[in-house]
Amino acid sequence: MPAAKYSAIYQSLREKIESQEYEGQTMLPSEHQLIVQYDCSRNTVRRAIRQLADEGYVQSVHGKGVQIIYQPREQREITLNNLESMKEAAARKNVSYTTRVVQFCKVTADARISRKTSFPAGTELYYVQRIRYLDEEPLIIDHNYFRADVVRGLTKEIAEQSVYEYMENVLHETIVTTKRSYTVERMTQVDEKYLDLKDYNCLAVVSSNTYNAAGVMFEYTQSRHRPDRFVFFEQVHRNKG
Repeated sequence: MPAAKYSAIYQSLREKIESQEYEGQTMLPSEHQLIVQYDCSRNTVRRAIRQLADEGYVQSVHGKGVQIIYQPREQREITLNNLESMKEAAARKNVSYTTRVVQFCKVTADARISRKTSFPAGTELYYVQRIRYLDEEPLIIDHNYFRADVVRGLTKEIAEQSVYEYMENVLHETIVTTKRSYTVERMTQVDEKYLDLKDYNCLAVVSSNTYNAAGVMFEYTQSRHRPDRFVFFEQVHRNKG
């Protein structure tokens, strides 16, 4: 099935749910209605609905159809629940967003970097330190390591826009999956220097390892968030027995 068609239907339905054009606790249009509306196959509709279900927007109800279970959240919060860039997340939530690169250099992974990132020692990397501004407040600092042989030709100017857009649209790389861990850590001098931490002395820290379609880990990122503007959302299912 064409990935672009499935993705467009998923995006359209998600936007209608988030804008409450399709209200919570009501039913989505029937599968047949969606097939006619989007001029697509049954499998394409089902794949789009399956992703909405995985992300907590809808739930199939036996004998009735697909019910919307999405609950609107505070508009200013950036919710981490799928693999998207910060630029994409901010645009989805209609939040003002800018990035400032405060450090950009090329490094070779030594034993310390290898232990931290899981890149093999000797790997050529781009190191990028970026401040993320949401609603003009400096709220997030990212420490990014990108494999130089995958994210080829990366520049400071690209990093200030979107590395993922550059990878997908220019390098034609496919970004597939990420593994994340979540911790709460005391602030560092770097955090205090660059972020508007108010009275907080700790941050929510997301560490992620991201892979392309060839199964190569091309990115390690530690993203440090002011806690009052951080939300983690996860949809899980109970497997009886």
